[in-house]
Amino acid sequence: MFSNCSDPSSLDGLAWFACYLTNGKHMAFYGSFGVVMVLLLITAPAALAFGFGGAMAARSPFLPLRLIGKAYSAMVRGIPDIAFFLFVPFAMDQGLEWLRHQAKCPDWDAPIRQGNDFVVCAAAKLPLSSSPQWVHETYGFFMAVFAFAVVFGAFAANVLYGAMRAVPRAQMETAEAYGMSDRQAFWRILVPQMWIYALPGLSNLWMILIKATPLLFLLGVEDIVYWAKELGGAKTSIYAYPHDDWRLYYFLGLLVFYLGLTRISEALLGRLTRNLSHGQATMGGEAQRKAPA
Repeated sequence: MFSNCSDPSSLDGLAWFACYLTNGKHMAFYGSFGVVMVLLLITAPAALAFGFGGAMAARSPFLPLRLIGKAYSAMVRGIPDIAFFLFVPFAMDQGLEWLRHQAKCPDWDAPIRQGNDFVVCAAAKLPLSSSPQWVHETYGFFMAVFAFAVVFGAFAANVLYGAMRAVPRAQMETAEAYGMSDRQAFWRILVPQMWIYALPGLSNLWMILIKATPLLFLLGVEDIVYWAKELGGAKTSIYAYPHDDWRLYYFLGLLVFYLGLTRISEALLGRLTRNLSHGQATMGGEAQRKAPA
């Protein structure tokens, strides 16, 4: 990054460390922290959307839809997370390529399944082999986001379903007495009040999601765990910046990052809980009413 870094062998001390910590791989390492944050910021609302849809389906009066909602929640929660994290991206990728293959290569006569290989025509590949590297990386990242959203959406569905059932039935009866339709009562009475009951479970899911981000490494995304392992490993004299095994220090840095992110999350979630407790018939709401003015 600096002009004096062109010959690392001539450096020592602080100058060596300054050049070492600002080389290209370290810039990618620092950028991977942003990848983790973007994953969290995209996955959290996506999982919440999956969960809300699953909870609505689970309480639907239409039996097939209710069975689908309950099956989604039970199936994902009953299978190890890592199995879904590895299965969903590959299944989605092959499913999309198969659809593109049917549309773009109708004259293809060779079998798509050839032993252990999944072979489609070049025009059906996702992304195309001629696409730049950033397209491949972005595609892989969003496949990972989808896998995270599906898994954590199932847990969120169970939490939200329980929260909907926790809203006192008297609230819904009052809405009916005022002439509200089922749809109006759901959106105006049930949904606004359920969040205080759902927040403890959703808070735990957020913490688990933070801890699950290193699974990006298993999905082929170059996240902070990948770079910590890559940069911290022992480097011999054939490298520009030879050093001993420093993985301990890199992973200690990740420890500080995750603990700091967890602490900030706890503070924000605690504040959100206090705000949502205003006027609610919960322990938090009762404590606020009894507190001196």
